[in-house]
Amino acid sequence: MIAVIIFFVAHWYLSLFSQTFFLHRYSAHAMFSMNKFWEKFFYVFLYITQGSSYLVPRAYGALHRMHHAYSDTEKDPHSPLFYRNAFAMMWRTKDIYNAVLRRKTEIEDKFEKNLPEWPLIDQMGDSWISRIVWGSIYIGIYVYFAPPWFMFLLLPIHFLMGPVHGAIVNWFGHKAGYVNFDNGDNSKNSIPFDVFLGGELFQNNHHKYGSRPNFAMKWFEFDPTYPIMRVLHLFRVIRIVNPTT
Repeated sequence: MIAVIIFFVAHWYLSLFSQTFFLHRYSAHAMFSMNKFWEKFFYVFLYITQGSSYLVPRAYGALHRMHHAYSDTEKDPHSPLFYRNAFAMMWRTKDIYNAVLRRKTEIEDKFEKNLPEWPLIDQMGDSWISRIVWGSIYIGIYVYFAPPWFMFLLLPIHFLMGPVHGAIVNWFGHKAGYVNFDNGDNSKNSIPFDVFLGGELFQNNHHKYGSRPNFAMKWFEFDPTYPIMRVLHLFRVIRIVNPTT
């Protein structure tokens, strides 16, 4: 049972780091730069950590830029204000994501500008074969360690880890919390010490300063991803565009 808990927590946070670091802060916002070697390294890291729920950086980045441009309006691809529940929002977001990914809908050029692409990993990660293989690995780990039956209920979270993270952030980040800035939308800071979603729940701060790499603003707020970025910056793995304290 302990082994399965460790596996779940490790998958949660490694996948979360890939999403906030590579998909969100790098792909969508270009908060830092890196050379081609490290870009490919984190591309592979994204594929391994997201596994069956792999999200293509080009499509993710485009949707996220649309979210900022149209925050909480009818053009927002995932505003919770227009859905009965988080599952309905997730389903609609999936449809828009797939349309952008397969270029079945036209979007403004600015939303797709300078987004990272690696066709080999993107095609592999988006394939059903890859998703089934990763899903089978998760099931195999649970079967091998044979935890109590109720822990198998965690498997759907493993299967959909990336979208689950996104749904939590976009639902609660625009539904519950406190406000530091009037952004003209419903963005909120859900919790002041965001160790659960890696700083992603500082939606109000982030919507005010979209290119700021540190999502925390007040003295009592803490964005746990930013110190990691500072260390990577120190060792010249990445180069933060606008370093902040």
